[in-house]
Formats: sequence, C-alpha cells, structure tokens
Amino acid sequence: MTLVPTLLYQSAALVAVNKPSGLAVHRGQSRDPVHALELVRDTVKAYVYPVHRLDRATSGVLVFALSQAAAKELGAAFALGSVDKQYLALVRGNPPDHVVVDHPLSQDDGKSPQAARTEITTRARYGRYALVEATPETGRTHQIRRHLKHLSCPIIGDVRYGKGEHNRFFRTEFALHRLALHATSLTLSDPATGERVTIRAPLPAELERTLRALERGP
Repeated sequence: MTLVPTLLYQSAALVAVNKPSGLAVHRGQSRDPVHALELVRDTVKAYVYPVHRLDRATSGVLVFALSQAAAKELGAAFALGSVDKQYLALVRGNPPDHVVVDHPLSQDDGKSPQAARTEITTRARYGRYALVEATPETGRTHQIRRHLKHLSCPIIGDVRYGKGEHNRFFRTEFALHRLALHATSLTLSDPATGERVTIRAPLPAELERTLRALERGP
C-alpha cells in the first residue's frame, strides 16, 4: 500500500503536507520506488523543491518550495533558525518537566561534533512512559531522537536509539509499529506574502489511539 501525504497548506511559493511515517522525503534518503517529493509534485501538478528534512520514520509537517527562489529563501530561513518547529514524542522514562538539552552531536563524516539545542517540555505522564513536546533550536541529524536518548528517555519505536523490549511491548499491546515522533507544527514566513504562518498537522490515528489507551490505564 502506498503511503500518501495529505495537503495542509499551499501558496504561490510553497506547499506543506502531513507526511506519514515510513515515507522518505526524496531519493537521497532511500531507494524506495516512491517518495514524498514525487507524490506532492503529482498532487500540485508542479515541480517542488525540498527545503528541509524529516526522518523517514517521522510523520508530520513537511514543506516544499514551488520555485528555486522560494527554495533559496526558505532554505536560508531553516539554516538561520528562523523557522519554529514543534514535535510530540512518546518516550520511555521520566523526563524533566522542562529542560533545554544543550548537547553537541557528532557527525557521520567524523568531523567535530556540532552544537545542538532542543527544548523539551513534558505534557503527560503514563507510569513508565511520557509524552513530551520537543522544540529544536538547531537542525542536526536525528537531533530530537539523540537528545531524548541523552536524557535516558528514548522514543518508543526507535530501532536505532531506543530499547527493543519497550518497542516490542508497544507493538504487541497497542499495535504501534512506528517511531512515536510527529512534527505537529511549523511556523515560517511565506515568501509569497511575507506573512508569518503556522502550519499544523493532526496526530496520526495510530498515535492518537495509543495515547488514549495510555490515558485509560490498565
């Protein structure tokens, strides 16, 4: 079954979609036969330009530019940190009520670690698990996943940085077969209008269902 992104926002300069978990953004991320870029291009009937990334396993707000000029402007905004991003993550452990993780992250090419900051706020607790909101101030690879691991609170469903026993528990008990990380909102200046816009993506049904079950308890 093909994973299909749903349209959230469109202007003369950009288009934003709600990307499902399991769908790579473009061919540089995977060798899958289909990617978000092609699906969005076919939906809007125009060439689209990627301006930021979401991990394949992460769902939520994903933005493409509709021209090279808009791509340059949006890419610069992401690089300068003038785009506000918020995520929700279901984690194992007992995170602080609020913390800013200021922890440099190493790179795959062996270069010196890069500065990385993520604001973490706990929104709900469910015994051994918690729902947190993450606001990254920088955009390093796997930043939220790695910073939550640094707090000893790995994300449920994270096969690289998480815990297999907890991932298996959520697959068995809640039929959750994905990374529990969702990009809930993104705020940026639309190059077409100059106005600041906030684009929101609702929680996917499988995450919503899991959170409701955790709220009910055993």
